[in-house]
Amino acid sequence: MDGVKAEREQINTRFGDPEKSILNQEDQQTFHGLHFYSIDSSYRVEAKFKRRRGRPFEMQTSTSRLPVYKKYGVLKFSINGEKCKLYVYKPVKPKGDTTVIDYVFCPFKDATNRDSTYGGGRYLDFQIDDLARKMYVDFNTCYNPYCAYNTRYSCPIPPHENWLAVRIDAGVKKWHD
Repeated sequence: MDGVKAEREQINTRFGDPEKSILNQEDQQTFHGLHFYSIDSSYRVEAKFKRRRGRPFEMQTSTSRLPVYKKYGVLKFSINGEKCKLYVYKPVKPKGDTTVIDYVFCPFKDATNRDSTYGGGRYLDFQIDDLARKMYVDFNTCYNPYCAYNTRYSCPIPPHENWLAVRIDAGVKKWHD
């Protein structure tokens, strides 16, 4: 869990740095750190990953931008006694783009949205090389999209298939009420 703590310190350092921060100037002046749930090992869960190929689709965002993703696989796990699943998505590169995409993205909503976490959902990221038949998902590392902090950003909205009925009292909390 020391890695989670170090990651949170890095995030707060970046948000507090006027050269790197995504916060607007007003919020930078009053920034004293993001609000996180206490690190809780019960939110680091074993998951089964299964590769699933999907067709490219346009994911809705907080603006009119429509980035193209395709379903890459599904994570199945239990949390607080509830069976859950989340899909992970890989960005689709524009034709001719030779950039290597070595990560997948997992936007999700849960029962904490709007009361203690950002209403638009939160995200997890995974390196493709880290995906294995059996793996761990650490919700202590879930984070808010940039649009939770600044309206100049366009952020993907979690597809309905990634809405969990359970509470995930882990990771970052909402920025403003």
